[in-house]
Amino acid sequence: DFISPYAYLGWRSIHDLAERCGATVEPVPVLFAALLNAHGNKGPAEIPSKRIYIFKHTLRVAHDLGVPLAPPPTHPFNPLLALRVASLPRPAKERRRLIDALFDAVWAGGDGAETVAQVADVLTRLDLDPEQELRAATQPENKARLRTQTEAALAAGVFGVPTVLVGDELFW
Repeated sequence: DFISPYAYLGWRSIHDLAERCGATVEPVPVLFAALLNAHGNKGPAEIPSKRIYIFKHTLRVAHDLGVPLAPPPTHPFNPLLALRVASLPRPAKERRRLIDALFDAVWAGGDGAETVAQVADVLTRLDLDPEQELRAATQPENKARLRTQTEAALAAGVFGVPTVLVGDELFW
């Protein structure tokens, strides 16, 4: 979920790790809020002291990893449209470029990825047709795809993001 700075930091690190291990990364967008709700938890941003700590901690981790981190214009925000666009079927390289760009729009000093205009801007910069992509993302079957992915994650025991499934083992 693009709302999580830890998901951003994990995304920036997972590809090198996978390459060193001879593995591939198959991203599966999920709605973090639905994971929290299913487990009866509040989001970190909903707990003031935790929110402050997490922003400080993620800045430290980003520094250690050499990853740029600039919080989004607003947080928390609604990531649904960006998640639905990221969930659309597409070739793996194109999916990675899109997810990179959406995370950058949120966590690397971009304008965010909450509004239609913000997501359209990301799509345009990638030479993807924003009108076509946004129309597809709002179709019932594509809205359902994100729900199904989130439900599958819950069924696998996922409770937070980022989570990596390697074989039958979850890593959070």
